[in-house]
This record gives sequence, C-alpha cells and structure tokens, in this order.
Amino acid sequence: MDLQNHLYAVALKIDLTLKKLLPSEKTKPKTIHKAIQYSVFAGGKRLRPILTLAAAEACGGRSEDALWAGCAVECIHTYSLIHDDLPCMDDDDLRRGRPTNHKVFGEGIAVLAGDALNTIAFEILAQGPSTSRYPHAAQILELARAAGSRWLIAGQVMDIEGEGKKTTPSELQFIHQAKTAALLTSAIRLGAMSANASPAKLNALTEFGQSLGLAFQIIDDILDVTQSTEKLGKTAGKDVSAVKATYPALFGLQRSRKIAHTLTTKAQASLKTFGKKGELLRALADSMLAREY
Repeated sequence: MDLQNHLYAVALKIDLTLKKLLPSEKTKPKTIHKAIQYSVFAGGKRLRPILTLAAAEACGGRSEDALWAGCAVECIHTYSLIHDDLPCMDDDDLRRGRPTNHKVFGEGIAVLAGDALNTIAFEILAQGPSTSRYPHAAQILELARAAGSRWLIAGQVMDIEGEGKKTTPSELQFIHQAKTAALLTSAIRLGAMSANASPAKLNALTEFGQSLGLAFQIIDDILDVTQSTEKLGKTAGKDVSAVKATYPALFGLQRSRKIAHTLTTKAQASLKTFGKKGELLRALADSMLAREY
C-alpha cells in the first residue's frame, strides 16, 4: 500500500462527507457557518477520522459505516483548536498556515463556532448507523466522555494551570492522556463500534489508542521545539515561551524521542490479535512517529 496516496484518498472522502453533513456558508446566520467552514476546511490532516475508518476495517467492518463517527470526532477536534487558539487560552494567531478563527471573525464568533461544532458533533453521531452491541446511546456516551470535563477539558485545564510551575512526570502524563490521547482513543473505539467489534477487539484497540495518543502528543512537544513556524503551520516555540509542561522540558529531546518510540512499539503490540487486518493501523503508528509537522 502507498500510505500517502491512501491517506489522501481517505481524507478526501472525509472532507466530502463533512461538506454534506455541515451547514453550508449560505445557512442563516451566515457568519457563524462561514466561521465553522473556515476552520473545518483549513487543511487538517484528518488523522482522527482516518484512524476511525482504519479501526473499523481492522474489525472487519466497512469504512463507510464509520464515516459519521469519524466526522463527529473531527468536529470535536476542530472546536478544541478554535478555543485553544483564543487569547484567553494559548493565544495564537496562526493555525494550519493561516490566521486563526478569532483573527478573522472576532473572538465572540470564534467561541460560538467552537460551541456549535461541539453540538454538531453529536447531531452527526446520532444520525449515523448503530449496531447491536453499540446503539446510538453507547456511541454518544463514548464521545461525550472523551470530550468532557474529565478528559479533553481536564487536560486543557491542567495545561493552563501548569504553566510556569514544576510538573511531575505523572501529572505531565495525565495532561497528555487527557488533552490528546483520550479523543484519539475515542476516535479509534468509535470505529470499532461501527463494526460491532467484540469486547476483546475493542479493548485491544483501546490499548492501541492510549499508547498512540500519548506518543503523538510527545512528538508534538518535540516538533514545537525543533521545527519552524512555516513547517508547523502554527507558531513554533510557544510551549517554551509559555513555560508549559512538556516532555522535552522535563526529560530532554533525546529521552522524549525514546519514550515516544517505546509507546509506539507498545501500541503496535496491541494489534497482534488483528493479524494482517491491523497493518494499516501499524503503518499509521509509524507515520505518526516519523512526522515532521
């Protein structure tokens, strides 16, 4: 498989589905829907929904049945980025190589665009297919927990409160697990749910997602230090300037890379039960470890 061509094709499928599911820019009030479209179609890699579809296929399901869940997760992810860029949070003017939502539409509309995407996510998920093991209620509960005050939001809170303070390794690990790994794991679990996966397969993919998500955020921390703003598409060096809790700050670059590599190996080991059907997920894990932006 040519991984890059495959990822491009899947991302295009996800984009086309999002275009169908999201309100168009002509929908009243136009301003909010333009703001939503601006951030959703800003050139994201669609990593989370790609993992959703790959997990479905690994469990013997159809990628088409996982599209709703994948798009719902992407809406949650995009909302979190819009809010994360706000002056009251990380205060960034650049995202994916262009001005952040609040720089274009103002802070009020940016807040509301994020709020809207948060609710649209569950509207999309509720309209997608369900299975005997995982009815709509189970899927909605899955995403709500990952995006709620104990995980995604918890991670953001602790990230803010940890600025300029000494953070222990266990606290740092929880921040990364909450603000990044939880939603990424949920994306994978929802893909498995769309395929009516057995509890054993769902557990294996949960372990895969947790290790992969933590490795992904560690690589993000490393790239913030080692790459340029032009390469990243967002302001580089912000973690250092804000004195944020990161793996490079606590462990140094070399050890951080080793930790990310160990976590990726652990994630791939979780896929043993899937045999050849897990090859795409293994390849995605390698790709995420080696990424440069």
